[in-house]
Amino acid sequence: MNKTAIIIGATGLTGGMLLELLLESDTYETVKVFTRKPLKKQHDKIKEYVMDLLDLESYQDDFKADVVFCCVGTTAAKTPDKEIYRKIDYGIPVAAASLCQKNDIDTFMVISALGTNVNSRVFYNRTKGEMEEAVLQCRIPRTFILQPSLIGGEREEKRTGEYLAKQLMKPMNWFMIGPLKKYRSIHPKTIVKTMVWLADNDYEMTRIESDIIQEIAKGI
Repeated sequence: MNKTAIIIGATGLTGGMLLELLLESDTYETVKVFTRKPLKKQHDKIKEYVMDLLDLESYQDDFKADVVFCCVGTTAAKTPDKEIYRKIDYGIPVAAASLCQKNDIDTFMVISALGTNVNSRVFYNRTKGEMEEAVLQCRIPRTFILQPSLIGGEREEKRTGEYLAKQLMKPMNWFMIGPLKKYRSIHPKTIVKTMVWLADNDYEMTRIESDIIQEIAKGI
């Protein structure tokens, strides 16, 4: 197959692993990367657009593909300004979904987070919840919202609080069974395996929590 994929957020931990997986896949002929900073990697399949991701709408003519993967996101520690935080975690995914609608792209998936809720008093959870609702309003036929728990793996950038949380979660994972399984930390490779599988297969659920992401990846 000669599919074209778009990745938003390919310079991040999860997005970078997704890029590698798509480059290895025989299914994808072209991988368009919309990025704020240039990739460190070169490959014949990659078509790179270095840009301001907050101005994604200006690239509607280039935003054409079979599937769009949105892996962009920030943290409260990295982006303490709530207005800027919302522009990234809400604005970019919603703009991407809107472009999918305008350009008749029928498969869109975005990485959200476990515990999102439009009615939450926690700004982070509420923002993600509002993003999910806005994405669903675009009515893209195959929309998948992945809701991972704490994402493991080593980032290039230093996130002290996140690093300590990951260290704490490692021994706790063994005690999270039954309904608590979804709160186990999850490796980014597990997330990207599931994303690529969802892009090429039918699946009924739209919102996919962390434990289900794990189960799908194990079955591949």
